[in-house]
Amino acid sequence: MAIDETGLVNGDCYTFLINKKAKGKKGVIAAMVKGTKSQIVSEAILKAVPFKTLLNIKEITMDLSNSMDWIANQIAPQGLKTYDRFHVQKLVSEAVQSVRIKYRWKSIEEENNALLCAKANKQRYYSEQYSNGETKKQILARARYLLYKPSSKWSDEQEARSIILFKEFPLLKKVYDLSMYFRNCYEQVDNHMFSEWIKKAESSEIKEIKVAANTVKSHLPGISNYFRNKATNANIESFNAKLKLFRRNTRGVKDKDFFFFRIFNYFA
Repeated sequence: MAIDETGLVNGDCYTFLINKKAKGKKGVIAAMVKGTKSQIVSEAILKAVPFKTLLNIKEITMDLSNSMDWIANQIAPQGLKTYDRFHVQKLVSEAVQSVRIKYRWKSIEEENNALLCAKANKQRYYSEQYSNGETKKQILARARYLLYKPSSKWSDEQEARSIILFKEFPLLKKVYDLSMYFRNCYEQVDNHMFSEWIKKAESSEIKEIKVAANTVKSHLPGISNYFRNKATNANIESFNAKLKLFRRNTRGVKDKDFFFFRIFNYFA
């Protein structure tokens, strides 16, 4: 099984529990509950589904949300709780992007101050450019995608940009290396590497990566469960996209009851 929430109608969030074996077709929806409060969702499912049936859930995948974790413990007491690999990797990647964005805002402020100073002195302002023709503000904006990828997947342009970027911002190089080390924890199929990564991250002076490391540390058992069956939340993310496409094809939702009636007939 997999559990996740999605904004479906008028900004209201609904919690979905799906059966992965249905592969997004008839029978995929096991439960749909309005809201994300753990107590409300778990009580609704426990009231509707016999407890003996819930004991048959062998594994349930979810994101790092504490509410989803609590719901999973209630509705799948004997199931393996696995945190989605891509949500965990996203957490570490966002720490890298946070450092990049902090530098970018600083560069924007510096450029604005230099521009005001030039205007006050009735002079023209020219932004300093690096060897690839980009300014500091531009290189930090355009470095977004290369920081998500391992260096082996960089284009020639991205590789040239990275040389300048990491020379100018050594801290960004350090946090990028830590994120790639974390990625290798999954690629090498070795959950012991997570403990090593946590030590490296905690010993760094980077606040963002320390916060990510603390989150990983507190969720480590569920993260390590990934290596049992390589289960992810890809099925439910794909199903969420299918629901939103269904809503778009019907040109929105005028009659909420009829909209859900159609969803249940197609997918429940």
